[in-house]
Amino acid sequence: MLIYVVIISLLALVFAGFLARNIMKKDTGTPDMREVSDAIKEGANAFMKRQYSTIAVLSVVVAVLIYATYYLLGKPELGTAMSVAFIIGAFCSGLSGIIAMLISVRANIRTAGAAKRSTNAALNVAMRAGGVAGITIVAISLLGLSLIFWVFSFWIPVNEIPYMIVGYGFGASFVALFAQLGGGIYTKAADVGADLVGKLEAGIPEDDPRNPGVIADLVGDNVGDCAGRGADLFESIAAENIGAMIIGVALFTYFGLKGIFFPLFILASGLIATIIGLFFVKMKNEDENPMKAINRGFFVTTLISLIFMYFITMNFLGNINFFYAGVVGTVTSILILLITIYYTEHNYRPVQAIAEASKTGHATNIISGMAVALECVAAPAIVLSGALLLSYKFGTMTGLPNGGLYGTAVATMGMLISAAYVLAMDVFGPIADNAGGIVEMSKAPAKIRKRTDALDAVGNTTKALTKGYAIGSAALAAFLLFSAYLDEVKIYTGSALAAVDISKIPVFVGALLGATLVFLFSAFAIRAVGNTAYSIINEVRRQFKEIKGIMSGKAKPDYAACVDICAKASLKKMILPGLLVVGTTVVVGVLLKAEAVAAFLMVATITGILMALKMNTGGGAWDNAKKYIETGAHGGKGSEAHKAAITGDTLGDPFKDTAGPSIHVLIKLLGTLTLVLVPLFV
Repeated sequence: MLIYVVIISLLALVFAGFLARNIMKKDTGTPDMREVSDAIKEGANAFMKRQYSTIAVLSVVVAVLIYATYYLLGKPELGTAMSVAFIIGAFCSGLSGIIAMLISVRANIRTAGAAKRSTNAALNVAMRAGGVAGITIVAISLLGLSLIFWVFSFWIPVNEIPYMIVGYGFGASFVALFAQLGGGIYTKAADVGADLVGKLEAGIPEDDPRNPGVIADLVGDNVGDCAGRGADLFESIAAENIGAMIIGVALFTYFGLKGIFFPLFILASGLIATIIGLFFVKMKNEDENPMKAINRGFFVTTLISLIFMYFITMNFLGNINFFYAGVVGTVTSILILLITIYYTEHNYRPVQAIAEASKTGHATNIISGMAVALECVAAPAIVLSGALLLSYKFGTMTGLPNGGLYGTAVATMGMLISAAYVLAMDVFGPIADNAGGIVEMSKAPAKIRKRTDALDAVGNTTKALTKGYAIGSAALAAFLLFSAYLDEVKIYTGSALAAVDISKIPVFVGALLGATLVFLFSAFAIRAVGNTAYSIINEVRRQFKEIKGIMSGKAKPDYAACVDICAKASLKKMILPGLLVVGTTVVVGVLLKAEAVAAFLMVATITGILMALKMNTGGGAWDNAKKYIETGAHGGKGSEAHKAAITGDTLGDPFKDTAGPSIHVLIKLLGTLTLVLVPLFV
């Protein structure tokens, strides 16, 4: 049965190769454009090599520790299975991030070159490059899971394999956490440093070639927004698939392997839908908003996905109520995207309120922005709560034992079915941003910059949307992983952990530490950005002062110095937050035991969801308030309102691109880590 998933995944990879080959044939612009692009590529490649070398060493150490733990517990065979699955998951997660970055640093120059012809031509290149990343990453995830399941089936009963492959999800989450942290620290330290000195102090435009930090900023878009997010969404797919497969084991007597393989077939059908949807991304004319073209592709993808989901659900599960649960997940993803649009686009009240508050200074911008950041968690939380309740209800209406729980798993798959297209939208953002930077630094004609600016504005929206989508899917997945944890505890103890009694002191302490972990992790991530940005600011100021002729354009800044500062600092500072997560979980489990870990996991998940929503959406609102003023509102560029908005934007940068996205990974890492270490906690 798995052979169909493998065939679809392989064909999707062939299509992605066709798209990539087509993109590589596109015009690479002027010599000046290529010079900028080559510098970005060189910086990104160097950082990725150093970052993934560090992550590889950490991954091998953790794999050995996993095996040693199981060996000491008298379960060496289980330790071997977990360690092998961990290494494969870590490798595939790293590969996903590298693929996203490789296509991005090659598509940026071709998007800039296409902008010489038309906005639609540039949109086509950037979105299809995003499609290469999205399709490849989902296909790799499916192939990795299929391969492990097939290998393990030679000596492990098929209904026990989902519990054995949780190591794959842990490996994916472990690498994604460090990739997202390192990339996020790099990109936002460079961005904050370049903006504060370049825009506020020197009064030069964004992406101005006179700014010594601009290349580091453009490199950061690739290593953070592309590589980091690629690994992030890969581990989302892996963790959510594994959680759903474990829930499927509970209905093995009714559905057999179909209940376990259902999530894989849903995602495979989403690949087909995404391939079709990409062909609908085309502007009707040069005056149309590019976002409308991207939305057309998304809705086509969603519609085709729903059709596939109906036939797969009826064939595998044979009950229309499970299809309704899947529809709940799909509708939830759309609602989350719409809510994110409301809070981050300048056409609506929240962003306009922040922009208005900027007229009276920096402090009122911060106050207004913080209010929006706190407010924006409510609507998504209500939608996610409704989705869980409704999908559980549809599941119980099937009349099957554990049907309600499986209904929530189907809803998660309904939300995840369009993951390849959503990832394409996400990678589109930094490609468009880089293209604008290349055009600006190469001093291309204003009409070309206008086209890339239009795509860049859309890219900011798509990046915000995909973060909303990622935290929404993480919320549903976290419930699956929590349920899977309770199932694993029952397997090892022989008695069900039917409820988590928070009135017990150890359990309450576990819950308290779970919430604390999210705050402390966020603090470490944000502080890392601030400290690194401090170094960038001083370096940019030094160059403006010591290198004569930079401001007149007669001398060239030392871009490499800023790139080196960001690379060294981000690699050093990503270690502590990552080790904090693993170390805290192990200590809580060993000292307070399984029920306290359940409370720790539950409360950390809830706190993490709300914190990530606050940071992602709030940061996006601050960013777009600045961009709204730059369109001419409230005095436009250079006005006092604009200066205040830049301050708000720099505060929001580590929120939305470092701490917030890293919390997505944190939530699922906790779920997979606790699953792997259950024998240590009971």
